[in-house]
Amino acid sequence: MKPMIEIKRICEPPSADDGHRVFVDRVWPRVAFKEVAKLDDWMKDVTPSPKLRIWFDHDPKRPLEFKLQYLFELKGAVRNACVSELKERGLTGTLTLLFAAKDDRHKHAHPPGNSSARTELIKFHQSRHKL
Repeated sequence: MKPMIEIKRICEPPSADDGHRVFVDRVWPRVAFKEVAKLDDWMKDVTPSPKLRIWFDHDPKRPLEFKLQYLFELKGAVRNACVSELKERGLTGTLTLLFAAKDDRHKHAHPPGNSSARTELIKFHQSRHKL
C-alpha cells in the first residue's frame, strides 16, 4: 500500500480509504459526533497553542506569521513527539488528518506555504518510500 496523507473536515463522512483517522484540533466542534467521526486518535498536542489560535482567528491577512509561529511551536518536545508519531503511522498506509475549521483555506491542519506540516510529512514519506 502506497503511503498517503489526506486532509478532511471532521464533518465529512468517513471513507474506507481514510486509513488511520486523526483529529488534529484542540476543541471538539459542535457539528460533529464522536461516534460518527470514527476516529483512531485525537492529537491535541499537535495543534496550535490556545494563545496562537486565538490570535490567528482564521484571519487571511495573518497566514505567514501564523505558519512561522506554529512551526516554531511544533518543535517543542511534546509536539515534536506527536509529529513523529504521525509520520510513523503514515508509513503503513493512508493517514487522514481531520480538522474542524469552516474555512478550508486558512486552517492549522494545512498552514499555507511550502513549509507546511503536511508538506513536511509528505517529504518524510518521499524520503522513506521514494514516491
